[in-house]
Amino acid sequence: MRQRWGLLACLCLSLSAPAQSLAADSYPSRPIRIIVPFPAGAGPDNLARLLGQHLQETFGQTVVIDNRTGALGSIGAAEVAHSAPDGYTLLMGTNTTQASNVAMFKHLAYDPAKDFSPIIRGITTAMALLVKPDFPAKDLAQFLDYARAHKGLTGGYGSGASQIAVAQLKSRGGLSVVPVSYRGVPLAMNDVMSGAIDLTFADFSVAIPQMNGGTLRGLGVTSPTRSELLPDLPVLADVMPGFEAAIWWGLLAPANTPAPIIDKIYAESAKFLSAPATRERLAKLGVVVATQTPAEFDAFIKSEIVRWTAASKEAGIEPQ
Repeated sequence: MRQRWGLLACLCLSLSAPAQSLAADSYPSRPIRIIVPFPAGAGPDNLARLLGQHLQETFGQTVVIDNRTGALGSIGAAEVAHSAPDGYTLLMGTNTTQASNVAMFKHLAYDPAKDFSPIIRGITTAMALLVKPDFPAKDLAQFLDYARAHKGLTGGYGSGASQIAVAQLKSRGGLSVVPVSYRGVPLAMNDVMSGAIDLTFADFSVAIPQMNGGTLRGLGVTSPTRSELLPDLPVLADVMPGFEAAIWWGLLAPANTPAPIIDKIYAESAKFLSAPATRERLAKLGVVVATQTPAEFDAFIKSEIVRWTAASKEAGIEPQ
């Protein structure tokens, strides 16, 4: 009997392998949807549109970018997690959706480690602390003095990383800052520009254009060392030891998506992201290409869940 079951299992495996290979050969045969769980114009959205255009040209099928915002990206991420594992619904995930949200919500509608098949990590970047150009403090030292003298500054956040960064102003800097939630970082930046709130943290891809245009002023960066993209800005950890919030974005599919389809998307995505012209273009957007294979990305996400959960607890953030 055991031998029969063994033979049956081998037969099933031998039949499924050609079926998966055939699925990859014919993939894609209809439009692909990439869900971006943040607003249009946000950093992950910019990357999704560039990568989606390349995949559309390569695969010969329409690639639709679908912005599904809200709840720190968990609404869009949950939709992908519960979609058919056929390669036609993908997620532009981030350290927020795939890591820090574990610590942000008591009841998350998906499991970042189990409900997805990672395809490729695309980029890494950091955030800048942003204020209005006429903000009284002109550098980090002045900012600390001003914030300690003016209790209750308002800090907007639109992602898990920016929420933790705002919280670290209290835990690392001893400042009194009132957190204000937004559906995305660009919306928080808009309210800083209008004067509705005092400050926010934004990833380089959306911060740099505003800084270059003079509509916002950067005071420091969340990376552990100075960034080559913003070499004139000091590191926040210089005045608030231990302050760090490096971020990343990458492409994922629902769990159990056939490996040949994952590999096919990965190969084309890696080819595009590794091209010198793409690297140069993304650098101008404030991000650094740092690709990982599906297996590397999977292990990395699991380690990031541990890191961001610890950072959230250390910053004193209570799950919603």
